[in-house]
Amino acid sequence: MQPWKTDKWFTSPWNFDPEATANLNFADKILLHDVTLRDGEQQAGIVFTKDDKIAIAEQLAELGVHRIEAGMPAVSDQDRQAVYEIAKRNLGPEIYSFARCTKGDVDLALDCGCKGIVCEIPCSEHSIINAYRWPVEKAIQQSIDVTNYAHEKGLRVVFFTIDCTRADPVWFINTVKRIGAEGHMDALTLADTVGGLNPHGAYTLVKTMKKHVDVPIEVHFHDDFGMGAANTVFGLAAGAEVAHTCITGIGERAGNTPYEDLVMTLLCTYNIDLGLNTNKMRETAKLMQKLSGLTERCNRPIIGDSIFHVESGIVASWVKNLKSSMLGSYGPELVGHDPISIRMGKKAGAPNIEMWLERMGRPMPDKDTVKLILNDVKDYAFEVGRELTEDEFVAIVEKY
Repeated sequence: MQPWKTDKWFTSPWNFDPEATANLNFADKILLHDVTLRDGEQQAGIVFTKDDKIAIAEQLAELGVHRIEAGMPAVSDQDRQAVYEIAKRNLGPEIYSFARCTKGDVDLALDCGCKGIVCEIPCSEHSIINAYRWPVEKAIQQSIDVTNYAHEKGLRVVFFTIDCTRADPVWFINTVKRIGAEGHMDALTLADTVGGLNPHGAYTLVKTMKKHVDVPIEVHFHDDFGMGAANTVFGLAAGAEVAHTCITGIGERAGNTPYEDLVMTLLCTYNIDLGLNTNKMRETAKLMQKLSGLTERCNRPIIGDSIFHVESGIVASWVKNLKSSMLGSYGPELVGHDPISIRMGKKAGAPNIEMWLERMGRPMPDKDTVKLILNDVKDYAFEVGRELTEDEFVAIVEKY
């Protein structure tokens, strides 16, 4: 057995070529910090009640997520109650509160019983001056004062740098070093707030900041170019210790880094196991969809309903010949799916017909009859514009 080929996945040896792995500096221990209950809920139209948030937190605990950002208590009384109830339940993961850089928000986190706080502040001159309409020095001084206050109150302080990826690099480095020296940070979150990074930029950003700060680096990357997970992998490969993720990548605009994509990429293509119960991934996605009212595209990686459905005749023949559920890079059971389902439709081939007849316990006709059945299946699929049901297939078979 090799890292790219196990009884649960079969990816590519190129992933482990010495040239590919030469500059990887993954931390010995990588943590997932889930932001579904705060940043995920920022997606327009989503409303999680207190009970919804508790249910999601309990599911995240079963999944094995290491830290949960339970919400922002200042948003509403229900949000405050949700954070309090989640913290009180001792579910297993560490519970953090999200806060603006104000002492009032720190006090709310304390009242809720959280162990840590994610303290946000704009960290690009563009955002400070144009979006917040603040003097730059106000943002810096407020960061110093509030992070010290939170530390004095006994909270673990994660300093969250809004829009830092668009800041002038020299200005950003000097600002972070000043806040670290005059204020307090137990960890630094690099926030790609508008998703403008690419993977190589993510790697360089983390590698550079590791030289300038002596606290753990956390990466919070958005998915505006569809690269949230890729950017996060590269950030972790440069030495970041914590990845901020969301269930199915929900969130404002194009959303956050989907934890499913990140966890499975690390596991199957880098041989890095974060310790999650991956067989609960689909169950977790279904709960989030139910509570949010969102639908997911059927072929969404990892958790999509149809990713283990096979209609193409040639691929059905692979399933038949392999006699294994390991059709793709990983088996369906690894992520909580049912076994591969052979479908009947316009793209079907003789293997589809034979496998359906075998499953139904019907006698196998000769090859010419199989071809006639297949032609009728294709004609009928064109007529109805979809796959065939079992009853529709049986009706065609019984003609012969």
